[in-house]
Amino acid sequence: MVHVHAADLRAALQAAATACYLNPLHSWTGDDHRRKRPAARFVVLRSAIPSRRPFSASIEASTTAIVGGAGALSSVEKGKKPEICTADELHYVPVPGTDWKIALWRYLPSNEAPKRNHPLMLLSGVGTNAIGFDLSPGASFARHMSKQGFDTWIVEVRGAGLSIRAHESNETIQSSDKPSISNLDSTDEVKLTGYSSVEGLSAVNITPKVGPKISKVNGDKGELVSVDESQLVTKLTSTFMNLAEKLSGYLNEGQLRAISEKFLEQISKLLEDAGLAERFNEIAAKISSLLEARQNSSVAGQLRELSQRLINTIEEGQKSVSPQLFDLQERLSSTIEDFQKQLDLIVTYDWDFDNYLEEDLPAAMEYIREHSMVKDGKLLTIGHSMGGILLYALLSRCASQGSKCGLAAIVTLAASVDYTTSKSSLKLLLPLADPAQALNVPVVPLGALMTAAYPLSSRPPYVLSWVTSQVSAQDMMLPELYEKLVLNNFCTIPAKVILQLTSAFREGGLRNRTGNFSYKDNLHKCDVPVLALAGDQDLICPPEAVYETVKLIPESKVSYKVFGKPDGPHYAHYDLVGGRLATNEVYPCIINFLCCHDELTCEHSD
Repeated sequence: MVHVHAADLRAALQAAATACYLNPLHSWTGDDHRRKRPAARFVVLRSAIPSRRPFSASIEASTTAIVGGAGALSSVEKGKKPEICTADELHYVPVPGTDWKIALWRYLPSNEAPKRNHPLMLLSGVGTNAIGFDLSPGASFARHMSKQGFDTWIVEVRGAGLSIRAHESNETIQSSDKPSISNLDSTDEVKLTGYSSVEGLSAVNITPKVGPKISKVNGDKGELVSVDESQLVTKLTSTFMNLAEKLSGYLNEGQLRAISEKFLEQISKLLEDAGLAERFNEIAAKISSLLEARQNSSVAGQLRELSQRLINTIEEGQKSVSPQLFDLQERLSSTIEDFQKQLDLIVTYDWDFDNYLEEDLPAAMEYIREHSMVKDGKLLTIGHSMGGILLYALLSRCASQGSKCGLAAIVTLAASVDYTTSKSSLKLLLPLADPAQALNVPVVPLGALMTAAYPLSSRPPYVLSWVTSQVSAQDMMLPELYEKLVLNNFCTIPAKVILQLTSAFREGGLRNRTGNFSYKDNLHKCDVPVLALAGDQDLICPPEAVYETVKLIPESKVSYKVFGKPDGPHYAHYDLVGGRLATNEVYPCIINFLCCHDELTCEHSD
């Protein structure tokens, strides 16, 4: 097996992130992303027969939808679902306090199966969508569970799959069995956030800006004429204001300082050859102090004044410099535009793990309870990878508060809140925990990376064969299903999610965003039955990592099993869900466990 080095991975991430923000496809300013809107009516898209189609058609349609911009999802009409969704119903659930509508894929229970008391909620891993649970009619974990009588729901958290921001939808979507429609603005857009080999390249929503016009006259003498100085001042001021206002809500003080210093350093490098660095440093020091005092009402005016001084300094310097510096303003304009795109990318991908836990998960659970009409208010749940981590975190937080979590039973697949004792390949991401990386790699475009790596990992000379082993063990997934998984299941991950998840590799395990609460500390109080499954050749979440969490839970409440045999077959990270032997080996184990804990209780969850 070829091993990947951390430096190579970081370089690939940075290159892919750069490709993301240099390929704008949609317009989104981010000005009103936190504005609380009236609660939207629930949107349900339903079909009597699950949509099935060839894999190649799925890629083509989803790619067209993404690159088409506004109105591209022409198939999203009254009573219909996007063709990529193979569930019986597609529900959109508004997340209170945000403008997000998370997507829930629903698979109705078979009338021929035993009647179950609790609905089943499925949670996917970080940077993945619902496709991993529904690869094909013959390899669909979600469909398999619905045939067993479970009312099955796959939750796509914000930024994944078909989940959308409220202002991104202008389609009049109507349920086939109810007359209600979504009450979104008619001027908004619909877009997919996953399901395509170009997904990673559609992440940035920037409106290109026109730079200042610069021209040369008297070529040999090198005189410079600038025709729009005010535009450059406005652009520079706007960038500083983004740092001072928008980012303050998303980044801590250290990250904000690192990003502002990086930007000022970039400008400083442009001025070194012009002998203007000393004068710039004086202005930069004042700008830095203003950025830290971002709540001051006079900040905007002062930043504009300093921006004007900076542009004047550049113009004065250019009158006496050599011809090779004719393009100094143009290079400054380019630097500002590139930096602005990175800021917009950070603002767009503005959430972390705790947002999933505290906002998306409760909204999904409450919605499922209401629509499945469960008598005791509890759910059965299965979480793969980060989905399992979310369930552990929920257990721990509720135990610390002395509240009920509303779960009847939990199954985790390849999940842990403490990776300190394992040799997980995710340790390669640890260097990204440096706050400065929030600038260099504001997002991890996992979809773009996996798509780019696929030809090199699946065909000779297999230079990226290590990617395959991260996903599936040898001969455990059919080639066409592996291809569909790699090209359709992965999304873009905010750096903030990565920054928080890397705490799972440090002493004390995974922590909340402020670092003052460990999600492993209260698992010993767990009162919900847990089944924890691991794959023997899982490089991402090895069995020892899974056990590190299992051992914290009372023995009377937890069951632990590792799939795979010394001589094979072996199970890697996704084989527990989509491997060719999962149907006969893994699924029965899960079903037996859930059935044992499907009894109704008199106790109602909080």
